[in-house]
Amino acid sequence: MGPVLFKAACPQCRARFELSAGALRLAIGATHKTTFYSFTCPECDTAVRKPAGERIVELLTGGGVRTLRLHSRV
Repeated sequence: MGPVLFKAACPQCRARFELSAGALRLAIGATHKTTFYSFTCPECDTAVRKPAGERIVELLTGGGVRTLRLHSRV
């Protein structure tokens, strides 16, 4: 099995592409409003940040995307 690729789109230039896990970052906050993933568009070099619901968090973490937890568990 090859590397995991994720489909993504840029809201700035509207390009659609696939990104490896290393090209994405996932931040998990205390609420759904502070949980997001980010990447840089390979077409226009725009920094993109999009909300990440539970399913997206599952897919990204399962695919090896680096994760930053913005809150601590008590």
